[in-house]
Amino acid sequence: MDKTTILIADDHLPFRAGLRALLESTQDVTIVGEVGTGTEAVIHAAKLQPDVIMMDIQMADLNGIEATRRILRTSPHIAILVLTMFEDDDFVFSALRAGARGYLLKGTMKADLLRAIRSVANGDAIFGAGIARRLINYFGEIHQPTVQLQFAFPELTEREREILNLIAGHQSNAEIARDLNVSLKTVRNHVSNIFSKLQVVDRAQAILKAREAGLGNSDY
Repeated sequence: MDKTTILIADDHLPFRAGLRALLESTQDVTIVGEVGTGTEAVIHAAKLQPDVIMMDIQMADLNGIEATRRILRTSPHIAILVLTMFEDDDFVFSALRAGARGYLLKGTMKADLLRAIRSVANGDAIFGAGIARRLINYFGEIHQPTVQLQFAFPELTEREREILNLIAGHQSNAEIARDLNVSLKTVRNHVSNIFSKLQVVDRAQAILKAREAGLGNSDY
């Protein structure tokens, strides 16, 4: 089995040591490096090309949000999973807009952390329970657009819009393939086209755009 490679970026040495110990006890992940500043995260990401970066937000010289933005500018395939103490809306949405695929709070249980790593490595977006509630509340307060939902994103085909709606409902590619009775490869091709047309780099950004347009409910 290919192991998921991980770079840890956090300025708190004891926390890095604890996270390393936790991850090294898992067979399907391997740590390829750890850094303590945002600038080091950018440099090591380019050099090591890990599958996943565990990214803190507040670090010396360059915060995790700007580091995420710079890393994905040249290596959009790397999955950034924010792991932080901060859960206010500004940090959450800034991280997602920068391209982070997931956002968890420090103290997340090991099983949930490992599930998040595997999910973002596979291209999915994932959030801790508290963060997910914030997202739901935030989007629940957004007024529905004046145009009907079927006219949202006219650049998409009807099938692409249908798949985007399911993505916004946090369904994985496998779940979408099952629900639509199509192959996983077909779904991946549609998702790639959606990302290209919406000019987003990953699922998290696609979800933000879709939810702001009113997509993501089962009544679509």
